[in-house]
Amino acid sequence: MKVKNICCIGAGYVGGPTMAIIAQKSPEIRVTVVDINEKRIAAWNDPDVEKIPIYEPGLSEVVAEARGRNLFFSTDVDAAIDAADMIFISVNTPTKTYGIGKGMAADLKYIELCARQIARVATSDKIIVEKSTLPVRTAEALKNILDNTGNGVNFQILSNPEFLAEGTAVADLQMPDRVLIGGDLDTEAGKAAVQALVDVYGHWVTADNILTTNVWSSELSKLTANAFLAQRVSSINAMSELCEKTGADVNEVAKAIGMDSRIGPKFLKASVGFGGSCFQKDILNLVYIAKSFGLQEVADYWEQVIIMNDHQKRRFAENIVRTLYNTVSGKKIAMLGWAFKKDTNDTRESAAIYVADYLLNERAEVVVYDPKVTKEQILADLDYLGSRSEAENRELITVVDTAYAATREAHAVAILTEWDAFVALDWDHIYKAMLKPAFLFDGRRLLDKEALQAKGFEFYAIGS
Repeated sequence: MKVKNICCIGAGYVGGPTMAIIAQKSPEIRVTVVDINEKRIAAWNDPDVEKIPIYEPGLSEVVAEARGRNLFFSTDVDAAIDAADMIFISVNTPTKTYGIGKGMAADLKYIELCARQIARVATSDKIIVEKSTLPVRTAEALKNILDNTGNGVNFQILSNPEFLAEGTAVADLQMPDRVLIGGDLDTEAGKAAVQALVDVYGHWVTADNILTTNVWSSELSKLTANAFLAQRVSSINAMSELCEKTGADVNEVAKAIGMDSRIGPKFLKASVGFGGSCFQKDILNLVYIAKSFGLQEVADYWEQVIIMNDHQKRRFAENIVRTLYNTVSGKKIAMLGWAFKKDTNDTRESAAIYVADYLLNERAEVVVYDPKVTKEQILADLDYLGSRSEAENRELITVVDTAYAATREAHAVAILTEWDAFVALDWDHIYKAMLKPAFLFDGRRLLDKEALQAKGFEFYAIGS
């Protein structure tokens, strides 16, 4: 089967960039990204391509090249479904906040809604591609819904998990380590569906980098990959606390063990904690799956990765309070960075949210600057936690347009995102404008400790 028309349901962090690259690399395929969020689709269609809703280096250029040629963004979901040969499902799968599996299991209500809408609208055979992060055996549930519509349409279900890192998503898509495609390899129809997706990626990905498996292996591989990566972050963060107590430097420890070819240097940078849309959600999902099979020790092992990450965020905030004479009430704390990592405007599970929440509970006056995150998003993140009323959040937190405005007359500065621009700041100017003593807390190991201490800062960094 040769795919001529692709529909992607969901115009978020995965769907938008992925479809933009597919459209760029496959100009003969019509790619339509649909979403019921009219504001989001309007942003993707903004004539000023720099205003698209997702910030990723290089993404606006890709969208500018393909949009209007063979890349389209629409709210007409039914029309796009009906016209498509292949449908990617790329909707949100948050952790459940209610019922069985609360706090761990993935909430699949949006996936089910997509399946039922496809079943209702489709008038021709379709290939359905799971792109959202999903628990094992979700494809089976999708197939049960789609195969019982009674309208004679045949569906093939594929799993094609994303392995994107925010900040490098375009490069990750253009030069992937691997593309993983899971399908029914025991039937001719299943093999044909897998090959159809292989051919789409084959426009720019070599055959050696496209891995085909059964559906279940593909689904579990995504959870496992994120669990392994998050485990490394929590492991080095656990050592960072020990380094602080013993006088070792966590950067030196990380360099020493990272030079072991069996370990390698990646994901060994100590920090205030990992964030993003996948790590915590996927590990909790893995914990829930293990518990559902009675594998308590397996569940406990992976849950400890989350426990360590939460501890790292909490102790960073506690260190600020303890260092500022055990009270931050009425004190101005400047937070530089709100996105969970540099080169993205994604704030999901950002450590900054939880550090700010802790400081606000201590009645600090928090002032935030992030070069890509809006005031509306920062307030929405805090409101979602529900620790205070919306009115209290707006009274206690201020969002400003420059790092210098944030740090002026501040008692302390905390770096929460490793934006390159923060290294280039005039720290002499910042020091002079702060209240004395001037405290600086580097949660991302971004700055030169000795150089900042020489300027007069009381400097504290994770793991040293």
